Amino acid sequence: MAPDYRQMMDDMRAGKLDQIEITPETFTAFRAAWTNYAGREEIVGQAKRNGQIIYRYQSVSED
Repeated sequence: MAPDYRQMMDDMRAGKLDQIEITPETFTAFRAAWTNYAGREEIVGQAKRNGQIIYRYQSVSED
């Protein structure tokens, strides 16, 4: 069973979770949830070695 990525992204926005680590095997499932997530512009990924991506919450401030 795949993790509940929507809930994980909600938890990051609420400060309950620092990051989500995505592997090449889980990328498709994560991307499907991220693409349909209302606050996706605040969920920013950083590519790592071996196809891993670390997603973190980054507030989009309106200056």
